[in-house]
Amino acid sequence: MISSNDFRTGTTIELDGAVWRVVEFLHVKPGKGSAFVRTKLKSVQGGNVVEKTFRAGEMVPQALLEKSTLQHTYMDSSDYVFMDMSSYEETRLTSQQIGESRKYLKEGMEVNVVYWNGKPLEVELPNSVVLEITETDPGVKGDTATGGTKPAKLETGAMVMVPLFISVGEKIKVDTRNDSYLGREN
Repeated sequence: MISSNDFRTGTTIELDGAVWRVVEFLHVKPGKGSAFVRTKLKSVQGGNVVEKTFRAGEMVPQALLEKSTLQHTYMDSSDYVFMDMSSYEETRLTSQQIGESRKYLKEGMEVNVVYWNGKPLEVELPNSVVLEITETDPGVKGDTATGGTKPAKLETGAMVMVPLFISVGEKIKVDTRNDSYLGREN
């Protein structure tokens, strides 16, 4: 159990048989009446966001999540197959379970898979990944004075905005949290 006073961004709680992650929280102490905590909660399974108010000090069940590092080995029709590198046990996840992060998922990549009650909930990618550019418009010489960007398609199919001087075949580092270009990679 966790007190609503101890909520922090990223805390996971159980409500109505589902796991919710605290996205925002605000302790409110009105002039009259008792204090309360106003929160924005995001469903870990579904991704929907709700606003909920708790009394200050109210006890809520905390979701105990387990993380394990697995390697993405291959695709089997619509399933992504992951393998635990110590026990060689396979785990299959659907594209719905993986969510938006699948656009950066590459075979051989190691990721953290989050489990709740023995069931896989979500996949946590590293903060940055190195991927090769497969498609982009050619940069025009002398067109870098404005510091413009152009769209580029990566080897996993993800689209990222890159500087004009980047060309096809180069490897770049991409921030998986906000889809931004971080720099070239050797």
